[in-house]
Amino acid sequence: MRRTAIVTGGARGIGRASALALAGKGFDVALVDLLPEDMARTAGEIRAAGVEVLTFEADVADHARAAEVAAAVDGAWGRIDFLLNNAGRSMAKGILDIAEDEFDRTIAINLKSCFNYVQAVAPVMLRQGGGRIASMSSVNALSGGVTSAVSRFAYAAAKAGILGMTRALAKELGPTIAVNAICPGVIKTELVSTMIEAREAEFRRGIALGRVGAPQDVAQVVLFLATAEPCFMTGQALVVDGFQWSC
Repeated sequence: MRRTAIVTGGARGIGRASALALAGKGFDVALVDLLPEDMARTAGEIRAAGVEVLTFEADVADHARAAEVAAAVDGAWGRIDFLLNNAGRSMAKGILDIAEDEFDRTIAINLKSCFNYVQAVAPVMLRQGGGRIASMSSVNALSGGVTSAVSRFAYAAAKAGILGMTRALAKELGPTIAVNAICPGVIKTELVSTMIEAREAEFRRGIALGRVGAPQDVAQVVLFLATAEPCFMTGQALVVDGFQWSC
């Protein structure tokens, strides 16, 4: 039986690594992003794995567009087995500097997007009798974060909201749909590579495994949540940070 997945923010970084990992296990993958050139490259790599791929240029904060994407995937493939809410944006400004529209946009992309896509795919998963959802939170949801450009209060608030949403949805959608979250630590993606490279030695000293993470480190956890059988895990937040205590 075919398995299908939707990956938001799938053009590059953790989303790209996760989409490729899923494709490597036989999932047909639908990518959602606002980076058409990067998305096209990732789609080509997915096709090379011998599976099907769909691409959707979409703002994940757009509720109506999320419904359109889910309907298109369901129409093309007849099912949606896994949703990875990965799309996000950083926000470096603190409480005294951030504008209202910047705060609203940070919440919309990081948190409201999860509502948009869960509400869109949940009816399909319930109809077919099962499905799994994973949403990308952050260790900053747990620590409050202050030391990196992406971890100021608005970003931390949005990522903490994902944890509450995950626990509530696990109760509401179980036992049919398993819903979990992932909390990455310092992960060297295109979005933050310059900042990490400038402080990499400092970061390594504060991580028990002695290195910063790569997108593939998170993708392996995504793959576990998508494929592990039996599945007796829901409502959980899996920390993927190499045991980060002082970053």
